[in-house]
Amino acid sequence: MNVSLTKDLSVYQLVMGVQVPPKPLSLSPATLLSLVRAQIDLLIEQQIAATLWVKLPPEKIWQSELARYQSSVGASSIIYTCQIDENGKGGAGEDDEAGEENTSSSFSSTHHVTVHLPPDSQLRRENFLMVLSPQFCSLILAHRPLKKRKSQTLGKVNTNKNQPLLIITTVEGRVIQQVLNGIQKAISNDKLPDVYAPESSPIVPADFICPTMPEAATMSQLFAKQLLRQDEINRQIITARTTKLQQINQELHNKEQFQDEYLKNLCQELRIPLTHIKTALSLLNSPNLKPTQRQRYLQMLNTQCDQQNSLITGLLELVQLERNLEGMVLESVRLSDVVPGVVSTYQPLAQEKGIMLAYTVPTELPSIWCVSGGLRQIVINLLHNSIKFTPNGGEVWVRARLQGDYVQLEFRDTGIGIAESEISKIFERFYRVRTGSTEDYAGAGLGLTIVQQLLLRCGGSISVKSKLYEGSTFTVQLATVGDAPRAIAIEHE
Repeated sequence: MNVSLTKDLSVYQLVMGVQVPPKPLSLSPATLLSLVRAQIDLLIEQQIAATLWVKLPPEKIWQSELARYQSSVGASSIIYTCQIDENGKGGAGEDDEAGEENTSSSFSSTHHVTVHLPPDSQLRRENFLMVLSPQFCSLILAHRPLKKRKSQTLGKVNTNKNQPLLIITTVEGRVIQQVLNGIQKAISNDKLPDVYAPESSPIVPADFICPTMPEAATMSQLFAKQLLRQDEINRQIITARTTKLQQINQELHNKEQFQDEYLKNLCQELRIPLTHIKTALSLLNSPNLKPTQRQRYLQMLNTQCDQQNSLITGLLELVQLERNLEGMVLESVRLSDVVPGVVSTYQPLAQEKGIMLAYTVPTELPSIWCVSGGLRQIVINLLHNSIKFTPNGGEVWVRARLQGDYVQLEFRDTGIGIAESEISKIFERFYRVRTGSTEDYAGAGLGLTIVQQLLLRCGGSISVKSKLYEGSTFTVQLATVGDAPRAIAIEHE
């Protein structure tokens, strides 16, 4: 059977056109769902074989109610499903015009009829469920009014996207008959054979009479089921809101814990150099202090002051970076303009330790995206670490090459390496690699954290390969100009 309706049909206008029309209520989609479910519950419990005219949202939660009814009542029912023909679209309003699924797949094709609606149908803004049977007739209608472009009094644009539905529910025969007559008149002739002309279209049996009102017992059962379904919906909403609040509270709790842990670690890091400084000052007051001891304690004071200064400087740098990172503008930078200068700055330190330091940065490499000064900071922190953790006589290489849409910058050393269990922790604030060496590798433990934050903004990535006592390789990838920066990915092998 092929049925289509004219674009002028509006169930809402038909209902409002009767004498003393039922009053629409401004309700939520959740309430509409509870009304539909209660109606289906009643039909199933009473085993009422009815003709249903429906236009409901395409989501599975709505369509499953119709499938539930037909699977229970079976072959004695028939369902007319109204569907917008424009690319399968349909819905109750301009915000609900998502692609409509082929609902016939949920039902028996023998007892399901798709009613075709033109793209500009007034029913686009309406959803309804109409039940037609000799024992019980009802109509549940939801209409989403057009939003006024401007308020007549204030002249402001209405931007309320959560505008509630106007919902009408009725069992009055006079109202339902008005809708039936309107549908009968709205059935389109131009796509149908003569047998389906308006005057003979089989939308209900020929001898069907719409009852004026259902029996009192039926109404009582319907009201009870509506209350139960509304209570169920309310409990689901409360549960969902409670879960959401619990998630928000947990996130706030986690954030507070993180801040507490961060403050605790900061205080501990600041306390360590002060403790060493106080110890050195105490020992310097000894009357029997030898010159070599005095020199050693003075050196301790100098080292710990440098450590304290490094920690405070790094911390201020990280705080400022995190505060301003989102507002930093990316700029086009060439590696050949930055890397050689940084390497030459560290050459004297490398020579002092007997470390062979070399770099290879082809001048033809394309420019990359980075925040202002960010590339230099990344190179400084990674190169500084490579030299610091490479023993005397070792080697450090800096190499750059093009890798697809990225420029790959590699820092490889023959240093002390990183234990596999520590690789995942090295980007944490204040984390310093533990070694069995007696050499002091003191630092703020913030360099790699700063590198991570810079790459986060630049859309780059960093990976780490390392073996204990064999050296480490840090590989940075930065998007070339013309390729959109992407989110950071931190990997380790």
